[in-house]
Amino acid sequence: MGRERTRAGQFLFLCLAGLIFFLLSGCATVEKILIPTPEVPAEKVQKQPEHPQPAFERLERAAQLFKQGDYDGSLIENQRVLSLAGKKLPGDRALFNMGLIYAHFGNPKKDYAKSLPFFNKIISDYPQSPLVEEAKLWVRVLRENEKLRVVFEKFKEVDIAVEEKKRGKAR
Repeated sequence: MGRERTRAGQFLFLCLAGLIFFLLSGCATVEKILIPTPEVPAEKVQKQPEHPQPAFERLERAAQLFKQGDYDGSLIENQRVLSLAGKKLPGDRALFNMGLIYAHFGNPKKDYAKSLPFFNKIISDYPQSPLVEEAKLWVRVLRENEKLRVVFEKFKEVDIAVEEKKRGKAR
């Protein structure tokens, strides 16, 4: 009435049964069985704060606001991160973000002069930060930008003076 099962078919059913067993039992219980945890006296256990990383959570919120174009909201969140972190991590990231907010082309309130101190503060207060090199680069770029702006303004003044002389001669 039917074919006799082959060894390959029996092996397939055995594998499926094993897979179902592990999925239903959960890997965590297998780990608990295999790796016993040592007993630690209660006085040596350090209590974990309720929110172990509120500064990092606020930093993520600031990044979301920045992506949405809410530069003022992102700036406020980064200021809160800086007040929570002080001169510890992620204070360097908060300062960097605040510098980027003021330098961002999409920010209607962009102000390169305001962004420069944030990058300088990273360099001075967080010398071991991985953001120091990027901050130095931003400082150079912003300073060069300011120099070019001054040169551009001088060219505009010269151009206006030349136009006035041409008009004066034409009369």
